Formats: sequence, structure tokens, C-alpha cells
Amino acid sequence: MRTTLLLGLLMALAGCGPDKPKLVTAAGRVTFGNQPLTAGSVVFHPDAGNGYRKDNPTSLLQLDGSFAMKTFPFGEGLPPGKYKVTLTPELASRLRKPDYADPAKTPWSVAVPEAGATNLLLEVK
Repeated sequence: MRTTLLLGLLMALAGCGPDKPKLVTAAGRVTFGNQPLTAGSVVFHPDAGNGYRKDNPTSLLQLDGSFAMKTFPFGEGLPPGKYKVTLTPELASRLRKPDYADPAKTPWSVAVPEAGATNLLLEVK
């Protein structure tokens, strides 16, 4: 009994349960004034038609402005579908672009296909 319970707990923690969504690669780059945007994060918010409704996939921006999305607690990538994309509020505030932190106002919308997307370019205007 203990072994079965422990095995079930380990599988749930490892993300092997039935609730784990299919994840695909979603990566790209964020720029501002033709320069890489760094020192912040991007957040993908599932759009109304997207069936995925758990935690919002996120990624830290690297020194070259690149990002590779992760979906906690499931791992690298995100479920395919349509997303509104935002910057973290601190980064949007620092840029004086508050709409980029609000999923209802952000100009960024992406559709990530079943095959994934590796060259997403998000430009702050």
C-alpha cells in the first residue's frame, strides 16, 4: 500500500499524470527600438478559444532578447493554441508602455501551431 501511494505521488510530481498537456516549443525574441529587450519576462495568456486554462507559460528574457517558454509545472514549451502575450508589469512600466503588461490591452497576439514556433518576433512599439 505504501509503495503504491509513494509511486503515485512520484508520478504526479514528475508531471506524468493525466492532466499534463501536450507541450510544443515556443521561442523567439523581444526587441525595443531595434535593440534586444532584457531584464524581464514575457508571459503567454491563453486566449478565449484556447483550451488550456492552467498557469500562464512564462520565460525570462536573455541578454540577446531571446526567450523559450516554459509551462509550470509541466516543463519546456507550452500547449499549442492562441495566446495574448505580455511583459511583466515592472518591465512594461520601466519602458513606459503599460498596455504591454495587460492581456486585455497588449497589441501582441500569437498562434502557436501543433508543430511549435521557434522564430517569434515581438517588437515593442
